[in-house]
Amino acid sequence: MAAPRRLLARWRLAAAVAVTCAALAACTGEQFQKGYILPPGALEQIPIGASQDQVLIVMGTPSTVATLDGEVFYYISQRAERPIAFMNQKITDQRVIAVYFDKNRQVRRLANYGLKDGKIFDFISRTTATSGQELSYLQPLFKLLSFN
Repeated sequence: MAAPRRLLARWRLAAAVAVTCAALAACTGEQFQKGYILPPGALEQIPIGASQDQVLIVMGTPSTVATLDGEVFYYISQRAERPIAFMNQKITDQRVIAVYFDKNRQVRRLANYGLKDGKIFDFISRTTATSGQELSYLQPLFKLLSFN
């Protein structure tokens, strides 16, 4: 009789370990990607002077389009994470990739906007956006992205 009791105790212990592991796995962190996912090397495939069609082939359909001294394609994305499954998400990165076109629908400039020290920053030219029509369009985009 002692052997079946020991076997039953081992099964109970194994079941308890399995339940504990499953409960702990549910508490692990998660990462979220919202919006546009930039393909690796995509920006390098778009030289200045490239056509609008080439941009659409490489980057796909933009999140939104604007007209600022020519057309501008905006690709908007946000990354967030939460360390434990039941906690709120924390935004880790927000990006707006802008492709500026001239009147001939050729790439005039590329920008990769994000937030740095709470200000809108272009990670390509390494400059902070200044006041003007462009900044007035970007600020609401980043405010919109800030809400979960």
